[in-house]
Formats: sequence, C-alpha cells, structure tokens
Amino acid sequence: MATRVSYPVEVKKKAIEMRLDGIPVKEVMDQLNIRNKTQVETWMRWYRSGQWNRLEQPVGKQYSYGKGPEYTSELEKVQAENRFLKQQLDLPKKVRGNAKEVSPKAVVEWVESVRGEVSVTQACAWIGLSRSTYYRWKDAHENPCKDHMVVEKIRELCSQHKFRYGYRKITALLRMERKINHKRVQRIMQREGLQCRVKVKKRKPTGQPAYIAEHLLKRQFEADAPMQKLVTDITYLPFGGKTLYLSSILDLFNGEIVAYSISDKQDTGFVLDTLGQLPALPGTILHSDQGSVYTSQAYQEAVKGKGITMSMSRKGTPADNAPIESFHSTLKSETFYLEGLTCTTTAIVEQTVRNYITYYNSIRIQTKLNNQSPVHFRQLAA
Repeated sequence: MATRVSYPVEVKKKAIEMRLDGIPVKEVMDQLNIRNKTQVETWMRWYRSGQWNRLEQPVGKQYSYGKGPEYTSELEKVQAENRFLKQQLDLPKKVRGNAKEVSPKAVVEWVESVRGEVSVTQACAWIGLSRSTYYRWKDAHENPCKDHMVVEKIRELCSQHKFRYGYRKITALLRMERKINHKRVQRIMQREGLQCRVKVKKRKPTGQPAYIAEHLLKRQFEADAPMQKLVTDITYLPFGGKTLYLSSILDLFNGEIVAYSISDKQDTGFVLDTLGQLPALPGTILHSDQGSVYTSQAYQEAVKGKGITMSMSRKGTPADNAPIESFHSTLKSETFYLEGLTCTTTAIVEQTVRNYITYYNSIRIQTKLNNQSPVHFRQLAA
C-alpha cells in the first residue's frame, strides 16, 4: 500500500497561486514535488468554494458535509462571507428566476465571469438552473449557426418530399448524417410550420350544437306502457355501392321499432324524418347520444313540439343507450353477415333492412316477451 503524503499548507497555497497565474499543472508538480495532479485539482476546488480551512486538515480526516466550513479565525470567516455576498450582488437581476424566465445569453456570460471564483455547479445552484441546461445554453451560445443549419436541413428535406413526411421520417433521414433527437426535430417542424400535409382531417358539421339534455333515462330500460320510453340512434350500413345510414326509434316497452329512416346523408333532416313518424307524445322520454344532429336547434324544437322530453347519454358512454345499440348489432348479424351480403347493391341493402324490421316487429319472438313478437306482446297488453 502506498504511503500517504502530507503537504504543508504553504505548498498548497503556493500551488494555488501558480495555477491562478496560468502555470500548467505539470510544471507546478515538478517545482513543488507533488506526486499526483488530482491533489492540485482538489486544492483548486477547495479554493473556488471558499473552503480554506480544508487546506490545514490532516491527511485522511473526513470533512463533515453540510455543517459548513470551520474557520481558523474570525477574520477568515468575515472574508469568506464578504466574498460570498459580493458574488451574490454581482449576479444580474435578469439572470434570477426559473429556467423559463432567464436569458440564456445572460446566464452564460455571468457564469463564465465568475468561473475563476466559484464552480459551475455552485453558480448554477445560485440561479436555480441545472448544469445540463447551462452547458446546453453555452453550446448554443458558442455555436449560434448550429441550430440554423439544422432548421434549414429540415426545411430542405420537407420541401424535397413535398411535405409527405412527418417528424419521425425526417428524423430518420437526418440520422443518416448526424445524431439528433426526434423531439428536437418535432419542435422545429411545429415552430416552422413544416408538419406533414397528407391526409389533413376535414370535418363537415352535420348540425349546430344547441342543447345537451340531462341523462334522465339512467339505464332504466323497462317501461310500464307503450310509447312511455323511447331510444334512438344512427348506424352505418356499409354494404352497398355507397354507405347508407339507418336512423331508428325503439320502444322500451316491447322492443318494437316504431319509426325508422334510411338515407345516404347523416344530417339533421335525416333524424327529423324519423322523428316526424311519431305522433304527439306528451310526457314521453326520448333518449339519444350527444350527436350533433340530436343537439341541433331544429331537432330540439321538433322534439318539444311533440311534447317529448329529451334525455341524452353521458359523453363517451354508449352503454347508456344499450337497447338500440343491441338492435342495430342484431340487424347486421342476422342479415348482412349471416347471408354474406357484405358487398351488394344499394337497393338490396335498403330492401334487406325494411324486410328485417317488419320481421323483427311482427314475427321474431323474444324470450323477455314470453316468447312473443313485439307487436303481439303490445296487442295482448292493450
């Protein structure tokens, strides 16, 4: 085991003075007969942090971290405090604050001005900034054209590919030449307006949202009399030459479809046609989802005109309208999927739906109706 060497305080102070004068570490070691360069670096670190007392501690003695330096005299303590206060007063006001408020240029310039007195870690701690952020700002400060070159390269690639690529593909192309983070590429593309322009989502309004009703039905899907509680919804019919839509209204008393419409447009007029098939029904609850066709001013006025009270599902909760959802699923399963009519003509799609609803209401028995059809069950109840 190597013998530890204890250097006099005078040697340590001399080494610090020589380093401050710009003398290389190697020359300092040769002149003062110092074995290891880390010794000189350690003394310089103590000097920068104001820990002069550590120069006098014996070899192997551990310094109590967090208790502060132990000064050998009152004068040394006052000098250290004055030095600390001077550095704090020299800190520009524009540098103080969190990382979102400070000026990167001001931070870099100030830290560089005090590096001869304190370490970067301590300087960053005073202004509440991480070392990694400081070095990132310093790199940007010393290489101002570096980010500009990246922006121009991204702009060139986006233009070359006619804005067909998003930030992931642009990052992949950049990585063929340099190392770059995909988040940086994404930020630059968003800031410069260079995002992918393929398949931009276009939404055509199908109604003007005017009124959203409370959830009055509350999943109570039983009714004591016909036309007491009704549920309605729209489903897609993508089985013909063009997509059709089915709007239907179901009576919760017996599960009968009391009104329906088929159209190639999902607009307010479509659901108004279905609603128009109902008579005036004072006190009846009609439940739907929060689709724009149901919240539109025209539909709300038509519902009130028939004396009907509107109820709507909670947003993103299709189970609140489970009976009509179940009917639409059953219709498709027992016709188009069962008979393989997934690619046919528009006329056949319409006729298939009309035939099934007639069959569903008048012939198809249901267990919950004591194995009777909806129409038969209603007739017996009357």
